[in-house]
Amino acid sequence: MSTVPPDGLGDAMFSTPEMTRLFSARAFVERMLAFEAALARAEARAGIIPSGAADAIAARCCADLIDLPALFHESAAAATPAVPLVRMLTALVDGEAKGYVHWGATSQDVTDTAMMLQMREGLQLLAAGLLAAGDACAVLAAEHRGTMMAGRTFLQQAVPLPFGLKAARWLGMVARAADRLRAARDAAVVLQFGGAAGTLASLGRRGLEVAALLAGEVGLPEARVPWHAERDRISEIAAAVGITAGSMAKIASDLVLLSQTEVGEITPSAAGRSTAMPHKRNPVQATQALAAARLAGAASAILLGGMAHEHERAAGGLQAEWQAVPDLFRYTAGAVRWVGAALERVDVHPQRMRANLEQSGGSVMAEALAMALAENVGRAEAYRIVDEVVAEAARRGTRLSEAAAADARIRAALPGERLDRALDPEAYRGSSDAFIDRALDDYRHVRASFGPAAP
Repeated sequence: MSTVPPDGLGDAMFSTPEMTRLFSARAFVERMLAFEAALARAEARAGIIPSGAADAIAARCCADLIDLPALFHESAAAATPAVPLVRMLTALVDGEAKGYVHWGATSQDVTDTAMMLQMREGLQLLAAGLLAAGDACAVLAAEHRGTMMAGRTFLQQAVPLPFGLKAARWLGMVARAADRLRAARDAAVVLQFGGAAGTLASLGRRGLEVAALLAGEVGLPEARVPWHAERDRISEIAAAVGITAGSMAKIASDLVLLSQTEVGEITPSAAGRSTAMPHKRNPVQATQALAAARLAGAASAILLGGMAHEHERAAGGLQAEWQAVPDLFRYTAGAVRWVGAALERVDVHPQRMRANLEQSGGSVMAEALAMALAENVGRAEAYRIVDEVVAEAARRGTRLSEAAAADARIRAALPGERLDRALDPEAYRGSSDAFIDRALDDYRHVRASFGPAAP
């Protein structure tokens, strides 16, 4: 893929070792060679080239035999790594077999199929990381279904909700991301084999036969029609991976905001220390996730915005993919990794959540009070009354419960325990428990669908 060696610091901070290895330049060369060996075997099975030639070619399809620095240097001049690779591989093959290297194929058949092989493995790695993060979300959702906190809209307290529901919403997003990655793998990861302009004319009437055999050799589904310049499959994968990165950014953003000093509702157990301020505990894992997700989003935009490939072979758009695809997968893997680590090690502070609920003097229960009152006086009138009472409580510096109890209109409509219940955060949970149960159930189904090999 990318012929530029990955930055050591960048990959340590914003990726995972497994994804960095998978999308290394060497790994791309290995998969290009796997294509060449598979092509030779397929053509031998079809009787197009001698079986001895296929064996000789496959025997030399080893990255250790390729001068990788020279290949990468020549790639820039050729605008593709396939040209120098085929030349080097041909030079390694002895006798008449060298004349059958790369028979009937074009450079993009090699690079696209190699990229597909990498992306198939990359999607599996991302899904495994998501399931690990999902497991942590599921624990938080189940353990904190009764832990009440302030739900916030526009960064201001709105209504109470269980922290378990917030975690359940994260869980739902993780489950959908894993399902989306699998769907993209099943729908979009296919063989590329079309020859110079997608006709396979170089193989005469044997093109479809060789394509089918080649698909079996590399273990990829056969595309119904070659797709050199139609990049909807690449974009479908890029969208699924980019959405995954964005989903991780949402979770990481919540974790960062909840750990603010003024909020203090969670503490990252693996918090980072400041070099200057001994009291600080920085949410470094969530911060890393946010940075990685931003980098992934930029790479995804390159792929989604670069679909207009010219005619049968692109000039520039194709080459940009060789950098953008590795970046997208590496950085998304980093976002998934850091979110999973943050969720596994987070300390939740229920008492602080409850204290923050009380911070507004009970005004967070204004909607609940208005809805209870509306049963007697109608919604519009109830809203007007509660708006006045909230303003009065703020003016006097008293709690909403005191101002409500002093209002004759509210006392008449909500006597005694009815008013207490209307102002009780625990009683204003709505369908939270059902939503948590749904999220947990959906996740169990998604997780089970990945089979026993899932982490």
